[in-house]
Amino acid sequence: MLSRVQCWHPPGWTRLRTVVVAGQSMAPTVQPGDFLLVRRPAVPYLGAIVLARHPARWDLLVVKRITARTESGWWLTGDNPLASDDSRAFGPVLDEAVLARVLGCYWPIGRLGAV
Repeated sequence: MLSRVQCWHPPGWTRLRTVVVAGQSMAPTVQPGDFLLVRRPAVPYLGAIVLARHPARWDLLVVKRITARTESGWWLTGDNPLASDDSRAFGPVLDEAVLARVLGCYWPIGRLGAV
């Protein structure tokens, strides 16, 4: 299953944006129903959790962890390999596909904090 997110703001980007997670691919770090605060532009680095466009479905936004930098782009993987559609399936993603860096979870309140 894909880890999908739904954006809560109009199409015009601001620096901070909120998204809600709809899939299991980043469990246990990020859970379905978590509300995340993300910051654009993304400044990618190894280990960062980012919001990116799925390379095969540009309209689909995914939350993944950057695990490598290749000549072709960023290698993104989910923390839950059994439920993740990620670079192991679709390869590296281009720089412009990495939209924002996840700053943390702000809801539910019991999961408040940086990720």
